[in-house]
Amino acid sequence: MSIIAAVVFVALFFVKAGYGQFRTKHWGLSLNNKLGWVLMELPVFLLMLFFCISSDRALQVPHIVFFLLFELHYLQRALVFPFLMKGKNRMPITVILLGVIFNSVNAFMQGGWIFYVSPDNYYTPAWLLSPQFIVGTLIFFAGLIINIHSDHIIRHLRKPGDTKHYFPKGGMFKYVTSANYFGEFIEWVGFAILIWSWSGAVFALWTFANLAPRANAIRESYMQKFPEEFENKRFKRMIPFIY
Repeated sequence: MSIIAAVVFVALFFVKAGYGQFRTKHWGLSLNNKLGWVLMELPVFLLMLFFCISSDRALQVPHIVFFLLFELHYLQRALVFPFLMKGKNRMPITVILLGVIFNSVNAFMQGGWIFYVSPDNYYTPAWLLSPQFIVGTLIFFAGLIINIHSDHIIRHLRKPGDTKHYFPKGGMFKYVTSANYFGEFIEWVGFAILIWSWSGAVFALWTFANLAPRANAIRESYMQKFPEEFENKRFKRMIPFIY
């Protein structure tokens, strides 16, 4: 998975994933954007639920906490975020299928580790008082809040009936042009810390590999459309002061 993430990271600098502002007819058949997001994000929510209820560890407190944190993100992503979206954009079926495949594999990786592969005594109730759990959880919720707030800013750039493009401002957009991606990356860095496992670390790596090239493309697009916004300002792409 780490090797594939590296390949994807490089490839996405040359091929822009065809959803949102980068969708073109060359990506083929498409579906309503809201339906596309639901179909792409719901499988991981359901698979993680299956891993939980079919495991002997389903009633162990640390495992349930990990499960709830993971599912919180995908509940918001699959059943809240899509229905808050505005406009009539469409998502290519190819992108949806690629998303389903990755999300399903990731569910096996995270759910498999938490509920089956991790050593029996690795996660005890005392884990919830450990430094890595406390720090990781704080980072996870910080990322979740940044992600949701940044999406809120993007959704409200236009007034009803307006079709113009606008430069997002406020929140973490003061520092980066893809603040929503920064929030999501921070979430999964926090998750990797709070479960302290290779499965979590690989997911954080995948998140960066998937989002960083797109953040670069978005910044380049903004520089062309809003050159005045970049005068005397050094907006980073996704990670404040770094990238």
